Amino acid sequence: MSVLSAVEGLKTVSSGMDDFIVPITAVIILVLFLVQRHGTAAVGRVFGPIMIAWFLVIGACGISGIGRHPEILKALSPTYALGFMFGHFGIAFFALAAVVLAVTGAEALYADMGHFGRSAITRAWLVLVFPACVLSYMGQGALILDDPANIGAPFFLLTPGWGRLAMVLLATAATVIASQAVITGAFSVAAQAAQLGYLPRLRVAHTSESTIGQIYVPWINWLLLVSVLTLVFAFRTSAALAYAFGTAVTGTITITTLLFFYVARAKWRTPLWLIALGTIPLLIVDLLFFTANLTKLVHGAWLPLLIAVIAFTIMTTWQRGRIVVTAERERREGSLREFVDRLRADPSSVVTVPGTAVFLNRGKETAPLAMRANVERNHVRQRQVVILTLKTEPVPRVPAAQRISLDHLGSQDDGIIHVTAGYGYMETPDVPSAIRLLDPSETEGVLDLDRASFFLSKIELRRGDAPTMALWRKRLFIATSHITADAAEYFGLPRDRTVTMGSWIEVSPVTTSRGWAATDGPAPGPATANSLRSNDVRRGR
Repeated sequence: MSVLSAVEGLKTVSSGMDDFIVPITAVIILVLFLVQRHGTAAVGRVFGPIMIAWFLVIGACGISGIGRHPEILKALSPTYALGFMFGHFGIAFFALAAVVLAVTGAEALYADMGHFGRSAITRAWLVLVFPACVLSYMGQGALILDDPANIGAPFFLLTPGWGRLAMVLLATAATVIASQAVITGAFSVAAQAAQLGYLPRLRVAHTSESTIGQIYVPWINWLLLVSVLTLVFAFRTSAALAYAFGTAVTGTITITTLLFFYVARAKWRTPLWLIALGTIPLLIVDLLFFTANLTKLVHGAWLPLLIAVIAFTIMTTWQRGRIVVTAERERREGSLREFVDRLRADPSSVVTVPGTAVFLNRGKETAPLAMRANVERNHVRQRQVVILTLKTEPVPRVPAAQRISLDHLGSQDDGIIHVTAGYGYMETPDVPSAIRLLDPSETEGVLDLDRASFFLSKIELRRGDAPTMALWRKRLFIATSHITADAAEYFGLPRDRTVTMGSWIEVSPVTTSRGWAATDGPAPGPATANSLRSNDVRRGR
């Protein structure tokens, strides 16, 4: 909507531009998404100066409008708003659906807290952004007081005719930068959701060598591109998108308030009366805005609600599917300690060959399917065996010094160890780097990772008849698993030394507290296994 509304400023430059608004917007959006794979490091340094220029210009234009009708400054007094609300509540309530567009973006003020810190965001807001926005809105109000006919495009009409095209270009640049922030945020949130087990493992590409947070998620990028272009061609004007935008913003603000209440109570242990004192007034205001937008359900407010329902359904189905199929795989895998003890008790049952093997597994309790298949079918094991579990911690990042923990599984002289590597939900696991953190004195010598073989257990899901989920949810779960990223690439494994050993399973009637599906990867949640039949052993491709 932001890009579309900026391009619509061309109508104030020339009356013949109406037919070009949507195509120009579509081209800008297309280019914006096409360049995501290259990252923003090269052009990111100009974002700051452009945004500073943007706020200074809209503030200056606002001042010029205020000069025509200084009495507009009376609107700064909350008494007028309160009088309108209490004196004409019916009209004021419906007006809230439009008024909320003045504060869109406020719902994401905290989004970059991890990158810039609270003080930088607070200073930028109080010193530059908030004053500039207030001046701009006051100036637009004064312009409408001067001539009500200006209500069609008061923002651009504040600008002198000779500078209007430049303002359109500046507004477009500013909205593109704002859109870039939203896209980057979508990449980050999707990657975090995958790490936490609410989405399948997604391919994540880092686009900056110096900034860890700059990532590119292809699947999310193309999904957003198709969705945004569909909205542009379907709604065609920013006015038509206004109520959809307002519902999304007020819904986000309301959810944020509720989450704050939960965190303050459950995590910070703040007294209930103190939380209520702070959150109830905020929640009342949030709900007023949100319900006001819901009255425009047939005018576009349905769209963000539909998107939210679809996203919620996919995420909860994926989580439920992981839970349903986990325990059966764990049962098939069997106890890791018992499996290792049998190898120690009867070493002649397998041939020990030189080298290092790394088996990825989801937990410490069960034996990796690939390792079990290798021993039971091929009757062979490497001299040094590392069973690696990747665990997602509830923090953004885990320091390297705290990443690794090691367990000799009851013996220090058989070459079999279990390693747990912890990663934050904002990090992408790197298996070779994690193993290099091991102390050679604890691994019976240096692990030769340049020649080591890496083993993955890959599972093919099949729909079963057990009534664990509705049929459509089983189909959705299996369909969602198909977008899972290639495990070797995701975990940073060398393809020429990665072996994938696969089997198929059914979504079976099991209940447990954890879950996952598809291929070995970070906890929380093992994938599933219902059968080791029809095994397919493949060298990394």
